[in-house]
Amino acid sequence: MSNPSRAVRLGIVVAEFNYDVTYLMLQKALNHAKFLGAEVRYVIKVPGTFEIPLAVKKLLLKDDVDAVVTLGAVIQGETKHDEVVANQAARKIMDLGLEFGKPVTLGIIGPGATRLQALERVEDYARRAVEAAVKLVRRFETLKEAKYEKETIIIE
Repeated sequence: MSNPSRAVRLGIVVAEFNYDVTYLMLQKALNHAKFLGAEVRYVIKVPGTFEIPLAVKKLLLKDDVDAVVTLGAVIQGETKHDEVVANQAARKIMDLGLEFGKPVTLGIIGPGATRLQALERVEDYARRAVEAAVKLVRRFETLKEAKYEKETIIIE
């Protein structure tokens, strides 16, 4: 039903704050996208996780972007600032996916993570965010073309 020969076109937004962590996440995400046959069209670096949603919106406005992957690391500090940043960013990222009808995936480590915990999760978070974006784009394409004919259609 869907066209698996067309590469899924991704945008990636990556936070520069905690760049020792997010740089590695970006490399893992780029490699995994290539492995999955997706095409990363744009990578936008933003100062921190709090700035991710606006860059996501700019990418979602582009016709040649099917989905956006977000990458960030919100490391726990001495205050609850990490919780505010991570919670607000995640909420807005989800809202943007719903508003534009395109997948926006959450590859943001934290809140509450130590630097060591973040470094241990680099590959897992980056790969999962890319994989979720690619799967959702392909499944939504299948759904768009699917026609119910008195038998349940399972899209996987």
